[in-house]
Amino acid sequence: MLYKIDLGEAQREKASDYRSFNDFFTRSLKPGRRTIQGTVSSPADGTVAALGNIDGDTLIQSKNHSYSLAKLLASNDIDDFAAGSFITIYLAPHNYHRVHVPWTGELHHATYVPGDLFSVNQSTALHLPDLFARNERLVCRFRTDTGPTAAVLVGAMLVAGIKPAWFDEAYKPRLQITTEMNRVFHQGDELGQFEMGSTVILVFKERMAFSVKEGEQVKYGQSIVS
Repeated sequence: MLYKIDLGEAQREKASDYRSFNDFFTRSLKPGRRTIQGTVSSPADGTVAALGNIDGDTLIQSKNHSYSLAKLLASNDIDDFAAGSFITIYLAPHNYHRVHVPWTGELHHATYVPGDLFSVNQSTALHLPDLFARNERLVCRFRTDTGPTAAVLVGAMLVAGIKPAWFDEAYKPRLQITTEMNRVFHQGDELGQFEMGSTVILVFKERMAFSVKEGEQVKYGQSIVS
């Protein structure tokens, strides 16, 4: 295969067992292939594209660009995160494409935001301003024992859709939709699927001491804070 995808950890190990590209890219893992570690774990398999502190309304996209937290979350309700931190994880086409909840907490609102579908690889992040705040995305706002958090699933070029765990199909790229959830998720529960590759951004109220660094490969379930 072009991306040298290892199907040894997938429940279906033969490419011929998949009905379509979407079926293949949203493949599930064999039970026990991941162990949930720490109080905050990686939501996906991927590469740490950026991480750091939030300065009011500003997050780092790359060494060339910063962007607006309010635009990313599609909300002016950002005061909880004004002195917090963030981490951005990029899912390449060869990665496992399901996204999992990195903490235990109550998902109180989920907002689907239609938008562009620019590539989200590092080259694009270096050159295209406001990339993550312009692309299609699903903003999940949580209450946890340690304070408010958010997980943002960002769509990208060739992504056929963002499918949340509570729907049978992907969101239709039409109108912005906010759903009141009030649903408790446990760390490691499936949050959604990308029907191709993309990015997940985690936002925290606190200044987190991350145990991973930019450019590092991470696996879903791996602890990412010290």
